[in-house]
Amino acid sequence: MKLTGEQIIGREFSKEGAKTFLGVNPATGERLSPAFHEATEKEVDKAVVAAENAFPIFRGKTPAEKAAFLEKIGEEILALGDELIKRCMAETALPEARLINERGRTVNQLKLFAEVVREGSWVDARIDTAIPDRQPVPKPDIRQMLIPLGPVGVFGAGNFPLAFSVAGGDTASALAAGCPVVVKAHPAHPGTSELVARAIKKAAEGTGMPAGVFSLVQGESVEVGMALVTHPLVRAIGFTGSFKGGKAIFDAAVRRKEPIPVYAEMGSSNPVFILPGALKERGAAIAQGLAAAVTLGVGQFCTNPGMVIAVKSAAFDTFLQKTGEYLAAVPPGTMVSGYVRDNYIKGVDKLRANDGVRIVNAGLHEGQPSPGEVTACLLQTGGKNLLENPRLAEEVFGPAALAVPAENREELLEIAAGLEGHLTASLHGEAGELETYRDLVHLLERKVGRLIINGFPTGVEVCPAMHHGGPFPATTNIRTTSVGTAAIKRFARPICCQGFPQALLPPELRDENPLAIFRLVNNAFSRQQI
Repeated sequence: MKLTGEQIIGREFSKEGAKTFLGVNPATGERLSPAFHEATEKEVDKAVVAAENAFPIFRGKTPAEKAAFLEKIGEEILALGDELIKRCMAETALPEARLINERGRTVNQLKLFAEVVREGSWVDARIDTAIPDRQPVPKPDIRQMLIPLGPVGVFGAGNFPLAFSVAGGDTASALAAGCPVVVKAHPAHPGTSELVARAIKKAAEGTGMPAGVFSLVQGESVEVGMALVTHPLVRAIGFTGSFKGGKAIFDAAVRRKEPIPVYAEMGSSNPVFILPGALKERGAAIAQGLAAAVTLGVGQFCTNPGMVIAVKSAAFDTFLQKTGEYLAAVPPGTMVSGYVRDNYIKGVDKLRANDGVRIVNAGLHEGQPSPGEVTACLLQTGGKNLLENPRLAEEVFGPAALAVPAENREELLEIAAGLEGHLTASLHGEAGELETYRDLVHLLERKVGRLIINGFPTGVEVCPAMHHGGPFPATTNIRTTSVGTAAIKRFARPICCQGFPQALLPPELRDENPLAIFRLVNNAFSRQQI
């Protein structure tokens, strides 16, 4: 398929902008053709207006029709074959096996949301039937369900060019909710983005969806994204990326005349706590697991463990030595873009600039092996220094971790209490000592969205029970997830119908329950008719 570098606005292609940019191979520095046109404000407006025009038609499609659309997107992505994988490899330097797995995750995620839509109970239908003879006043018939918000803007992520990008979780969950989507492609992989957008366009045409149900706009500049965030017809934003980018989008959205929700996942340091018994019994195994988690995908996961905390001991010293050795054995890796690589090096240098921080695996950060590659880095600081300099706990995106030996149990708990919000925390301990550290568990429950016992956070399973979110600054909304079926509810809102005749009610709320979904009827869950 020939790439054209144009915006995809519904079923039309557009290249009104004079400014262009190229994809870049981060491993070689090679500039990749074609040139991609940066979207103009007018083109962004066209895309959003098309989405608004499509909304009443798309939301009126049956669950089966929406589900078929999601499944067709997956089929069209697979139909791109090797062309998609090879272009993505060129733009990100990610290995073929990783991208094939990520494509599978993307397709399976679309299938999962199709199942959710087809089954239908996600709308959380609630029915309280009337009691006309209730005293002292009659009770009216009241019914409630979730309905789609309207056009949604989605920002593609740099580190997951498929699973958190054009057809990723934000797009899949928004479409599943019945919301048209306008995606702002990540400039690090514009060709990959265009290929996937063409697959979505083809799926929309093949399943009879309205033209504006999906659009893609490209651009390197902040202005393209901000034109989407501030457009008065956009009803919500999905974002995965840096704290700086997510916070800027959030701030712009709340300054609008009519503020809108921004569901920004902005990463975290994902602290790992190791209890004394676990260090003693299996410190070497934990060290090996930590090193593998820190360096997985060159550390380019939002769940990458960036801190490890334990009470000071000889066992912890041995653990750090082993971790450093395992990290030293990991070959250098290429990050997904020069910008990400430069920020990683700056982040490590910033940590090293603190007088209380030292390098454990000395020399690995000195002199990178090649222009595109980085090596892993383990640093260490004391618990007191971390408490006095809490910014040391901020995420360094890449294969780096900061080890923190606490003076005693009390200081370890103080460190946990002082943490900001994170996506995850991990706790390694033996069965008996986990019981004695319940206070630590309760502290961490207030700090993270997912708490892992005797494991590591990398690898986010896409399933109904998964929660991928957390308190600020990990995300801008502590109550929502960007992974798992609950993600659909970000792009819906409740509507309450009082005194409606049956013919005017949506199918989900009618007495006969034609969709056979689970509903809360007079405070009891049921699929039965009323």
